[in-house]
Amino acid sequence: MATATTTLRDRAGGITAAGGTLKWIILLTVIIGTFLGRLDQTIVNLALPKIISDFHITVSASSWIATAYIIANAIFVPIWGKLGDTTGRKRVYLWGFGIFIAGSILAALSWNLSSLIVFRIIQAVASSADYPTAMAILVFTFPENRERAQALGIWSASFAAASVFGPLIGGPLIDAFGWRSVFWVNVPVGIVGVVMAWSFIHESHSIRRRVVKFDWWGATILGIAVATLSLVLDQGQSWGWLSAASNACYAVTLLALLIFIAIEYDHPEPLVDLKFFKNNLFVSVLLNNIIIFMALMGGIFLVPIFAQTFLGYSATQAGYLFIPMAFMFVISAPLGGSLVGRVEMRWVIMVSTFVGSIGIFLLAGIDPRSTAWDIIWPLMIMAFGMGFGMAQRTNAIAVAVPPEEIGMASSILMLGRNIAGAFGISVFATLLNNFINSNVLTFAKFSHLNLNNIGNQLSNVLPTTTIATPANAHATFIQLIILKAEVSGYGDVFFWAAIVMCTGAVLAYWIKGGKLDKNKKVHVEG
Repeated sequence: MATATTTLRDRAGGITAAGGTLKWIILLTVIIGTFLGRLDQTIVNLALPKIISDFHITVSASSWIATAYIIANAIFVPIWGKLGDTTGRKRVYLWGFGIFIAGSILAALSWNLSSLIVFRIIQAVASSADYPTAMAILVFTFPENRERAQALGIWSASFAAASVFGPLIGGPLIDAFGWRSVFWVNVPVGIVGVVMAWSFIHESHSIRRRVVKFDWWGATILGIAVATLSLVLDQGQSWGWLSAASNACYAVTLLALLIFIAIEYDHPEPLVDLKFFKNNLFVSVLLNNIIIFMALMGGIFLVPIFAQTFLGYSATQAGYLFIPMAFMFVISAPLGGSLVGRVEMRWVIMVSTFVGSIGIFLLAGIDPRSTAWDIIWPLMIMAFGMGFGMAQRTNAIAVAVPPEEIGMASSILMLGRNIAGAFGISVFATLLNNFINSNVLTFAKFSHLNLNNIGNQLSNVLPTTTIATPANAHATFIQLIILKAEVSGYGDVFFWAAIVMCTGAVLAYWIKGGKLDKNKKVHVEG
């Protein structure tokens, strides 16, 4: 297809990459797809109360709408990554986008819980094609290290932006047009994304265009491992982490992973190239990503809950708290990418992770007297640090593996981030409950003191306007104890989330990627 822009051919490697303004249009194109997929994942959660009412289902039953999506999405990420590398990334990207639009239409037309779950699975399968193919497309489009790092950083920031704008867009849509509107809105935006992808993205694939034998057994066994692990991370708190159902999931996950490794070791076209895990740069960057996403998702998901529970914010008002954070991600990501070729990547990743941990640590001091600004500025600090290193983290994966396997590598990165985020949410939600219970017992030890003195001490931390004062002084005392324990529990979780992220900063010292040549190009057959 003829376009007004030109393409550049790398004389050394035969790579055909977009030139001029076209490559930035391609970046915008994949951002639309990434933003829409992530937006859909967050926006549907807002619609659950309406869905529960409309379908006359329980809250526990409705949780499978999210659980099914998470599991299906995680299972198919590595499959799409492999198919993109071997059959064509543009082709896989368009197929994923098209199926996602069809799944959105079906979800909007769903008539009961079972049909909605099935259609959400279709959406999840389709949206899982985005990350590995989009990252590979950008690596192909931006062959120079510095420009590629900037592009990958901006693209990665779209994840954070989608998470923030989900509540802002979803709330008014649901209130004005009902819960089905959160699926209908995907259709026009998705069509725009498909047209742009068809018009601007060049086809690319690995040198090995054809798969000799697709690893169906490996894909199936890995799917079982990911499904059982995702299931226990999502449902473990309600089941009990040591319940029979949870233990069964642990056992199946471990057994499936062992079988998967055995399959991949001898397969001529493995779904996951095990040689990646002998690469120090790949492993160290992957580990850093896993740690920070566990801390990030595990800590930050509590912020809107705290704002609504203790500050009296509505869901929409709580969403507003994240807007400055999203903009900080977008600002800092290209700044970090501009350091490629100037500063050794491990120092950028180390400092950015440490700054992110400071932002989370500052949240440990919030209480019911906190203002919106008391929450916004720690989130901005956290976002600046995370965004500043995001380009370097993502770009490091791109340079650590052979170009023909970039889709496979990026799918492992995405899978690691998803599992780490789910694990962080599960672990820190459990820790919150444990901290609250422990704090209640700790504070109760002081019950031998004068109740009025205790009440005065606690009121110095908790405003009396938040406490309904009963006639019985003993009941007031108990209420103060519980409320103080809950607030302190949130502070404890934010503190440990900061410690976990700080650990990621320390471990970043062992990332041995050196200072990348800003003008060095990757060589991918087009």
